[in-house]
Amino acid sequence: MRLVDVIRYFETQVSGYLQEDYDNSGLITGNPEMEIEKALICLDVTDAILDEAIRDNVSLVISHHPLIFSGIRKLNSQAYPDRVLIRAIKHDIAIFAIHTNLDNQASGVNFYLAKAMGLENLRILAPRKGLLRKLVVFCPVSHAENVRNALFMAGAGHIGQYDSCSFNLEGQGTFRAGPEANPFVGETGKLHRENEIRIETLYPVYLEQKIVKEMLLAHPYEEVAYDVYPIENKYDSVGAGMIGELPDAHDQSGFLEYLKNKLALPLIRHSPFTAKKIKKVAICGGSGSFLLKNAVAAGAHAFITSDIKYHQFFDADKNIFLADIGHYESERFTKDLIFDLLKKKFPNFAVRISEINTNPVRYFS
Repeated sequence: MRLVDVIRYFETQVSGYLQEDYDNSGLITGNPEMEIEKALICLDVTDAILDEAIRDNVSLVISHHPLIFSGIRKLNSQAYPDRVLIRAIKHDIAIFAIHTNLDNQASGVNFYLAKAMGLENLRILAPRKGLLRKLVVFCPVSHAENVRNALFMAGAGHIGQYDSCSFNLEGQGTFRAGPEANPFVGETGKLHRENEIRIETLYPVYLEQKIVKEMLLAHPYEEVAYDVYPIENKYDSVGAGMIGELPDAHDQSGFLEYLKNKLALPLIRHSPFTAKKIKKVAICGGSGSFLLKNAVAAGAHAFITSDIKYHQFFDADKNIFLADIGHYESERFTKDLIFDLLKKKFPNFAVRISEINTNPVRYFS
């Protein structure tokens, strides 16, 4: 199998279009046309991970965190990450990262964390805007069903838990074919009227090229009349964080014990106790303190994330209970998520999860 086959698949599932501006997801190093026989999944690409890949003749390492976050002007250091990158290139090992584009998916990192915590009634905490488009296309009644199906198969028409969503309005179109035209209906040089259907449907912008391509292939007209509109609605299936509910309410001490057991945590940093019960919980794997105001506005009783700074615990101000469970700990289920994605598409591909704990943080008790 070629590396490009894996890249294209991931692009359909967790498009790089969804990553944050600061991020560097995608192919870090490697030739897209190279043949790959084995893949290794990890959270971070470290020396130990690369040792494991070399030992097991792995040609592709898939990590959550990118080995390179910012531009590199020189590649000559023996410091991390230069030395790891140089060794990967020497051993012809490709490195691919799926970071914030995986964080921002409704079925992504936060979904796996929420399920591990036993949360129910899940939804995105901070849905993204500017990701939706509306396609309007006009086609003869006889081919409307074919065009609709092509749009739906390409990924258009999803609204929440519903698919194949469209609005259809019948009317009459007019056109006159020029001397060089080859019209599907009508005659060259004569004004023609055709009963047509106006089909409207929504889609995420990162699928636009595929959707328009499939629509044009299914449409019978030589020249297809269609419009694309930007939509300012929030895209509820994409965004940062997640919010849900526990099966039962807990006092804050009991909630921490519940959290510690569910996620096998060595310790939890938290804001001062209050008498408030906890049932509605907001979460964000990784560094999610920027979502504190969203969690409060959503009515969450607790917010679970990592990398909370000292002064941010003051910001809770008895409005919400804050718990910092650690960056690695909040994202460790990501390896299972990437594994599940790959096995869904390539069930016979030799892929495994690294057993190495790449957490750079240690705890002394």
